Amino acid sequence: MNINRKDKLGKWQEFTLENDNGMKVSILNYGGIITEIIVPDRNENMENVVLGYKDYANYETNSNFFGALIGPVAGRIQDASFTVNNNKYVLEANDGKNHIHGGSTGFHQVIWNAEPFQTDNGIGLMLIHKRIDGTAGYPGNLDVCVTYTLNNDNQLILDYEAESDQQTPLTLTNHSYFNLSGDLKSTVHNHQIMIDSVRFIEMDEDLIPTGKVINTADTPFDFRKGLELRKGFKDDFEQNKLAGDGYDHYFMFDNQKGENVIVNDDVSGRILKIQTNQPGMVMYTANNLDKGLQLKEGLSKKYLGVCFETQAAPGSLHHDGFPSVILEPGESYQKQTLFDFGIKHYG
Repeated sequence: MNINRKDKLGKWQEFTLENDNGMKVSILNYGGIITEIIVPDRNENMENVVLGYKDYANYETNSNFFGALIGPVAGRIQDASFTVNNNKYVLEANDGKNHIHGGSTGFHQVIWNAEPFQTDNGIGLMLIHKRIDGTAGYPGNLDVCVTYTLNNDNQLILDYEAESDQQTPLTLTNHSYFNLSGDLKSTVHNHQIMIDSVRFIEMDEDLIPTGKVINTADTPFDFRKGLELRKGFKDDFEQNKLAGDGYDHYFMFDNQKGENVIVNDDVSGRILKIQTNQPGMVMYTANNLDKGLQLKEGLSKKYLGVCFETQAAPGSLHHDGFPSVILEPGESYQKQTLFDFGIKHYG
Protein backbone atom coordinates (compact mmCIF):
# COMPACT_ATOMS: atom_id res chain seq x y z
CA MET A 1 0.00 0.00 0.00
CA ASN A 2 1.21 3.49 -0.72
CA ILE A 3 0.15 7.14 -0.86
CA ASN A 4 1.25 9.49 -3.63
CA ARG A 5 0.92 13.26 -3.41
CA LYS A 6 0.88 15.68 -6.37
CA ASP A 7 0.40 19.44 -6.60
CA LYS A 8 -2.50 20.60 -8.79
CA LEU A 9 -2.86 24.09 -10.25
CA GLY A 10 -0.25 25.33 -7.79
CA LYS A 11 -2.78 25.56 -4.96
CA TRP A 12 -4.27 22.12 -4.34
CA GLN A 13 -2.90 18.71 -3.58
CA GLU A 14 -4.14 15.40 -4.95
CA PHE A 15 -3.56 12.31 -2.83
CA THR A 16 -3.66 8.91 -4.55
CA LEU A 17 -4.23 5.91 -2.30
CA GLU A 18 -3.18 2.55 -3.75
CA ASN A 19 -3.73 -0.82 -2.10
CA ASP A 20 -1.84 -4.08 -2.67
CA ASN A 21 -4.33 -5.11 -5.39
CA GLY A 22 -3.62 -2.07 -7.55
CA MET A 23 -6.92 -0.35 -6.73
CA LYS A 24 -6.42 3.43 -6.63
CA VAL A 25 -8.47 6.29 -5.23
CA SER A 26 -7.45 9.90 -5.93
CA ILE A 27 -8.72 12.72 -3.73
CA LEU A 28 -8.20 16.50 -3.77
CA ASN A 29 -7.83 18.47 -0.57
CA TYR A 30 -10.04 20.98 -2.40
CA GLY A 31 -13.65 20.01 -1.78
CA GLY A 32 -12.64 16.50 -0.71
CA ILE A 33 -13.19 15.68 -4.39
CA ILE A 34 -12.70 12.10 -5.56
CA THR A 35 -11.18 12.53 -9.02
CA GLU A 36 -10.65 8.84 -9.88
CA ILE A 37 -11.39 5.35 -8.61
CA ILE A 38 -9.45 2.68 -10.50
CA VAL A 39 -10.73 -0.90 -10.06
CA PRO A 40 -10.47 -4.14 -12.10
CA ASP A 41 -13.14 -5.70 -14.29
CA ARG A 42 -13.59 -9.47 -14.61
CA ASN A 43 -10.68 -9.57 -17.08
CA GLU A 44 -8.43 -7.67 -14.66
CA ASN A 45 -8.51 -4.49 -16.74
CA MET A 46 -7.89 -1.54 -14.40
CA GLU A 47 -10.22 1.33 -15.28
CA ASN A 48 -11.76 4.44 -13.79
CA VAL A 49 -15.35 4.08 -12.51
CA VAL A 50 -16.21 7.69 -11.57
CA LEU A 51 -16.68 10.87 -13.60
CA GLY A 52 -13.97 13.51 -13.36
CA TYR A 53 -12.74 16.53 -15.29
CA LYS A 54 -9.78 16.32 -17.63
CA ASP A 55 -8.82 19.92 -16.75
CA TYR A 56 -8.61 20.28 -12.97
CA ALA A 57 -9.39 24.00 -13.24
CA ASN A 58 -13.01 23.02 -13.94
CA TYR A 59 -13.33 21.77 -10.36
CA GLU A 60 -13.26 25.41 -9.20
CA THR A 61 -16.86 25.83 -10.34
CA ASN A 62 -17.87 22.14 -10.56
CA SER A 63 -21.55 22.91 -11.08
CA ASN A 64 -22.23 19.17 -11.40
CA PHE A 65 -20.44 18.44 -8.08
CA PHE A 66 -18.31 15.65 -9.58
CA GLY A 67 -16.81 13.59 -6.73
CA ALA A 68 -17.35 16.35 -4.17
CA LEU A 69 -17.78 16.26 -0.43
CA ILE A 70 -21.16 17.92 0.09
CA GLY A 71 -22.22 19.93 3.12
CA PRO A 72 -23.19 21.35 5.46
CA VAL A 73 -26.51 20.12 4.10
CA ALA A 74 -26.57 17.78 1.11
CA GLY A 75 -29.61 18.32 -1.07
CA ARG A 76 -32.16 21.08 -1.53
CA ILE A 77 -33.55 23.30 1.22
CA GLN A 78 -36.98 24.67 0.34
CA ASP A 79 -37.17 28.47 -0.11
CA ALA A 80 -33.50 28.74 0.95
CA SER A 81 -34.54 29.07 4.58
CA PHE A 82 -35.28 27.09 7.72
CA THR A 83 -36.28 27.66 11.32
CA VAL A 84 -34.68 26.16 14.44
CA ASN A 85 -35.37 27.20 18.02
CA ASN A 86 -37.90 29.72 16.65
CA ASN A 87 -35.12 31.50 14.78
CA LYS A 88 -35.39 31.80 11.00
CA TYR A 89 -32.20 31.46 8.96
CA VAL A 90 -31.96 32.62 5.35
CA LEU A 91 -29.48 30.97 2.99
CA GLU A 92 -28.24 31.62 -0.53
CA ALA A 93 -30.83 30.80 -3.21
CA ASN A 94 -28.57 29.00 -5.68
CA ASP A 95 -31.13 26.61 -7.21
CA GLY A 96 -33.98 28.83 -8.35
CA LYS A 97 -35.61 30.04 -5.13
CA ASN A 98 -34.12 27.12 -3.21
CA HIS A 99 -30.73 26.31 -1.67
CA ILE A 100 -28.71 23.28 -2.75
CA HIS A 101 -25.57 21.51 -1.48
CA GLY A 102 -24.40 24.23 0.90
CA GLY A 103 -24.36 27.02 -1.66
CA SER A 104 -21.35 28.69 -3.26
CA THR A 105 -19.39 28.46 0.01
CA GLY A 106 -20.33 24.82 0.62
CA PHE A 107 -17.82 22.21 1.67
CA HIS A 108 -17.17 21.31 -2.00
CA GLN A 109 -15.50 24.75 -2.35
CA VAL A 110 -13.30 24.51 0.77
CA ILE A 111 -9.59 23.73 0.88
CA TRP A 112 -9.45 21.19 3.70
CA ASN A 113 -6.51 20.51 5.98
CA ALA A 114 -5.30 17.12 4.77
CA GLU A 115 -3.44 14.48 6.75
CA PRO A 116 -2.52 11.20 4.97
CA PHE A 117 -2.10 8.12 7.15
CA GLN A 118 -1.34 4.40 7.04
CA THR A 119 -2.40 1.62 9.40
CA ASP A 120 -2.04 -2.16 9.44
CA ASN A 121 -5.40 -2.45 7.67
CA GLY A 122 -5.36 0.38 5.18
CA ILE A 123 -4.25 3.76 3.96
CA GLY A 124 -6.19 6.96 3.94
CA LEU A 125 -6.66 10.68 4.06
CA MET A 126 -8.13 12.71 6.91
CA LEU A 127 -9.71 16.05 5.97
CA ILE A 128 -10.40 18.66 8.65
CA HIS A 129 -12.36 21.93 8.47
CA LYS A 130 -13.79 24.44 10.93
CA ARG A 131 -16.85 26.41 9.88
CA ILE A 132 -17.40 29.68 11.71
CA ASP A 133 -20.85 30.54 13.08
CA GLY A 134 -22.92 32.43 10.50
CA THR A 135 -20.99 31.24 7.43
CA ALA A 136 -23.41 31.19 4.48
CA GLY A 137 -26.22 31.82 6.95
CA TYR A 138 -25.82 28.58 8.91
CA PRO A 139 -25.73 28.75 12.73
CA GLY A 140 -22.98 27.28 14.90
CA ASN A 141 -19.24 26.88 15.02
CA LEU A 142 -18.78 23.48 13.43
CA ASP A 143 -15.76 21.18 13.57
CA VAL A 144 -15.79 18.62 10.75
CA CYS A 145 -13.52 15.65 10.04
CA VAL A 146 -13.98 13.40 7.01
CA THR A 147 -11.77 10.34 6.60
CA TYR A 148 -11.25 8.34 3.41
CA THR A 149 -9.80 4.85 4.00
CA LEU A 150 -8.83 2.27 1.36
CA ASN A 151 -8.13 -1.32 2.44
CA ASN A 152 -6.93 -4.49 0.71
CA ASP A 153 -10.48 -5.82 0.39
CA ASN A 154 -11.05 -3.14 -2.28
CA GLN A 155 -13.28 -1.20 0.10
CA LEU A 156 -13.36 2.58 0.22
CA ILE A 157 -14.72 3.76 3.58
CA LEU A 158 -15.89 7.31 4.20
CA ASP A 159 -16.25 8.34 7.86
CA TYR A 160 -17.91 11.65 8.68
CA GLU A 161 -17.57 13.26 12.12
CA ALA A 162 -18.71 16.68 13.35
CA GLU A 163 -19.62 18.69 16.44
CA SER A 164 -21.37 22.05 16.77
CA ASP A 165 -21.83 24.54 19.62
CA GLN A 166 -25.35 25.40 18.40
CA GLN A 167 -28.32 23.52 17.03
CA THR A 168 -27.69 23.38 13.28
CA PRO A 169 -28.70 21.39 10.21
CA LEU A 170 -26.02 18.98 9.02
CA THR A 171 -25.97 16.02 6.70
CA LEU A 172 -22.83 15.19 4.74
CA THR A 173 -22.36 13.01 1.67
CA ASN A 174 -20.13 12.33 -1.32
CA HIS A 175 -21.35 13.22 -4.81
CA SER A 176 -19.36 10.80 -6.98
CA TYR A 177 -20.98 9.77 -10.25
CA PHE A 178 -20.34 6.03 -10.65
CA ASN A 179 -20.12 4.26 -13.99
CA LEU A 180 -19.03 0.64 -13.64
CA SER A 181 -18.53 0.14 -17.39
CA GLY A 182 -15.03 1.54 -16.89
CA ASP A 183 -13.51 4.62 -18.56
CA LEU A 184 -17.00 5.74 -19.59
CA LYS A 185 -17.47 3.09 -22.26
CA SER A 186 -21.26 3.32 -21.95
CA THR A 187 -24.02 5.10 -20.08
CA VAL A 188 -25.60 3.58 -16.96
CA HIS A 189 -28.79 2.42 -18.71
CA ASN A 190 -27.88 -1.25 -18.12
CA HIS A 191 -26.66 -0.86 -14.55
CA GLN A 192 -28.82 -3.11 -12.40
CA ILE A 193 -29.54 -1.59 -9.00
CA MET A 194 -30.81 -3.14 -5.77
CA ILE A 195 -31.99 -0.68 -3.12
CA ASP A 196 -33.24 -1.94 0.24
CA SER A 197 -36.16 0.49 0.33
CA VAL A 198 -39.92 0.35 0.08
CA ARG A 199 -40.42 4.11 0.56
CA PHE A 200 -39.29 7.19 -1.31
CA ILE A 201 -40.09 10.88 -0.93
CA GLU A 202 -42.38 12.48 -3.49
CA MET A 203 -41.01 15.58 -5.23
CA ASP A 204 -42.64 18.58 -6.90
CA GLU A 205 -41.57 20.14 -10.21
CA ASP A 206 -38.70 21.96 -8.45
CA LEU A 207 -37.52 18.66 -6.93
CA ILE A 208 -38.60 19.85 -3.48
CA PRO A 209 -40.34 17.32 -1.20
CA THR A 210 -44.12 17.62 -1.09
CA GLY A 211 -44.22 16.03 2.36
CA LYS A 212 -45.63 12.76 1.03
CA VAL A 213 -43.91 9.38 1.25
CA ILE A 214 -44.72 6.92 -1.57
CA ASN A 215 -44.60 3.12 -1.42
CA THR A 216 -42.26 1.82 -4.11
CA ALA A 217 -44.33 -1.31 -4.83
CA ASP A 218 -45.54 -1.53 -8.44
CA THR A 219 -43.58 1.57 -9.45
CA PRO A 220 -40.26 2.12 -11.29
CA PHE A 221 -38.87 2.97 -7.82
CA ASP A 222 -39.08 -0.61 -6.54
CA PHE A 223 -35.46 -1.74 -6.64
CA ARG A 224 -35.75 -4.36 -3.87
CA LYS A 225 -35.27 -7.28 -6.26
CA GLY A 226 -32.99 -5.44 -8.66
CA LEU A 227 -33.97 -3.25 -11.61
CA GLU A 228 -32.11 -1.78 -14.58
CA LEU A 229 -31.97 2.01 -14.49
CA ARG A 230 -33.29 2.21 -18.06
CA LYS A 231 -36.71 1.28 -16.64
CA GLY A 232 -37.05 4.69 -15.03
CA PHE A 233 -35.49 6.55 -17.94
CA LYS A 234 -38.26 5.54 -20.34
CA ASP A 235 -41.21 5.11 -17.95
CA ASP A 236 -44.15 7.55 -17.98
CA PHE A 237 -44.39 7.49 -14.17
CA GLU A 238 -44.90 11.11 -13.09
CA GLN A 239 -42.05 11.19 -10.57
CA ASN A 240 -39.56 10.00 -13.20
CA LYS A 241 -40.83 12.65 -15.62
CA LEU A 242 -40.48 15.44 -13.03
CA ALA A 243 -36.83 14.48 -12.50
CA GLY A 244 -36.04 14.77 -16.20
CA ASP A 245 -36.80 11.15 -17.16
CA GLY A 246 -34.82 9.48 -14.42
CA TYR A 247 -34.21 9.59 -10.70
CA ASP A 248 -33.29 12.39 -8.30
CA HIS A 249 -35.15 11.12 -5.24
CA TYR A 250 -34.63 10.26 -1.60
CA PHE A 251 -35.04 6.58 -0.71
CA MET A 252 -35.60 5.66 2.95
CA PHE A 253 -33.69 2.47 3.81
CA ASP A 254 -35.50 -0.53 5.31
CA ASN A 255 -32.26 -2.10 6.64
CA GLN A 256 -33.62 -5.59 5.94
CA LYS A 257 -30.71 -6.77 3.79
CA GLY A 258 -26.94 -7.11 4.21
CA GLU A 259 -26.31 -4.14 1.93
CA ASN A 260 -28.29 -0.95 1.44
CA VAL A 261 -27.43 -0.81 -2.27
CA ILE A 262 -25.93 -3.23 -4.80
CA VAL A 263 -24.90 -2.10 -8.29
CA ASN A 264 -24.14 -4.62 -11.08
CA ASP A 265 -22.71 -4.06 -14.53
CA ASP A 266 -22.94 -7.39 -16.36
CA VAL A 267 -20.65 -6.39 -19.23
CA SER A 268 -17.63 -5.45 -17.12
CA GLY A 269 -18.51 -7.82 -14.29
CA ARG A 270 -18.01 -5.05 -11.74
CA ILE A 271 -20.16 -5.01 -8.61
CA LEU A 272 -20.45 -2.16 -6.12
CA LYS A 273 -22.00 -2.86 -2.70
CA ILE A 274 -22.85 0.06 -0.43
CA GLN A 275 -23.38 -0.10 3.32
CA THR A 276 -24.13 2.90 5.52
CA ASN A 277 -25.59 3.94 8.87
CA GLN A 278 -27.31 6.86 7.15
CA PRO A 279 -31.13 6.57 7.12
CA GLY A 280 -31.41 6.86 3.34
CA MET A 281 -29.96 8.29 0.16
CA VAL A 282 -30.65 10.36 -2.92
CA MET A 283 -30.10 8.41 -6.11
CA TYR A 284 -29.38 10.78 -9.00
CA THR A 285 -28.97 9.38 -12.50
CA ALA A 286 -27.41 12.43 -14.20
CA ASN A 287 -30.67 13.37 -15.91
CA ASN A 288 -29.59 17.01 -16.01
CA LEU A 289 -25.86 16.52 -16.51
CA ASP A 290 -24.41 19.24 -18.72
CA LYS A 291 -23.58 17.95 -22.19
CA GLY A 292 -20.16 18.27 -23.80
CA LEU A 293 -17.95 18.78 -20.74
CA GLN A 294 -14.44 17.45 -21.24
CA LEU A 295 -13.99 14.55 -18.84
CA LYS A 296 -10.89 12.39 -18.50
CA GLU A 297 -12.22 9.72 -20.87
CA GLY A 298 -14.50 11.74 -23.14
CA LEU A 299 -17.40 14.18 -23.25
CA SER A 300 -20.21 14.29 -20.70
CA LYS A 301 -23.81 13.46 -21.57
CA LYS A 302 -27.08 12.53 -19.94
CA TYR A 303 -27.13 9.26 -17.94
CA LEU A 304 -23.35 8.94 -17.93
CA GLY A 305 -23.20 8.23 -14.21
CA VAL A 306 -25.27 7.52 -11.11
CA CYS A 307 -24.83 9.10 -7.67
CA PHE A 308 -25.63 7.38 -4.39
CA GLU A 309 -25.80 10.28 -1.93
CA THR A 310 -26.20 8.57 1.44
CA GLN A 311 -27.57 11.16 3.88
CA ALA A 312 -30.48 12.30 6.04
CA ALA A 313 -33.36 14.24 4.46
CA PRO A 314 -33.22 18.06 4.22
CA GLY A 315 -36.97 17.95 3.62
CA SER A 316 -37.23 17.28 7.37
CA LEU A 317 -36.61 21.02 7.91
CA HIS A 318 -40.09 21.67 6.47
CA HIS A 319 -41.97 18.38 6.88
CA ASP A 320 -42.50 15.85 9.67
CA GLY A 321 -41.76 12.16 9.25
CA PHE A 322 -38.47 12.45 7.35
CA PRO A 323 -35.01 11.53 8.73
CA SER A 324 -33.82 14.64 10.60
CA VAL A 325 -30.78 16.71 9.64
CA ILE A 326 -30.58 18.57 12.97
CA LEU A 327 -27.35 18.26 14.98
CA GLU A 328 -27.70 19.25 18.63
CA PRO A 329 -24.97 21.21 20.43
CA GLY A 330 -22.46 18.84 22.01
CA GLU A 331 -23.83 15.89 20.04
CA SER A 332 -21.32 13.90 18.00
CA TYR A 333 -22.25 13.43 14.34
CA GLN A 334 -20.81 10.06 13.30
CA LYS A 335 -21.77 8.58 9.95
CA GLN A 336 -20.09 6.05 7.69
CA THR A 337 -20.56 4.89 4.11
CA LEU A 338 -18.63 1.90 2.74
CA PHE A 339 -18.15 1.30 -1.00
CA ASP A 340 -17.16 -2.33 -1.63
CA PHE A 341 -15.90 -3.08 -5.16
CA GLY A 342 -15.99 -6.64 -6.42
CA ILE A 343 -16.23 -8.84 -9.49
CA LYS A 344 -18.97 -11.12 -10.79
CA HIS A 345 -17.39 -13.89 -12.88
CA TYR A 346 -19.18 -15.85 -15.58
CA GLY A 347 -21.08 -18.88 -14.35
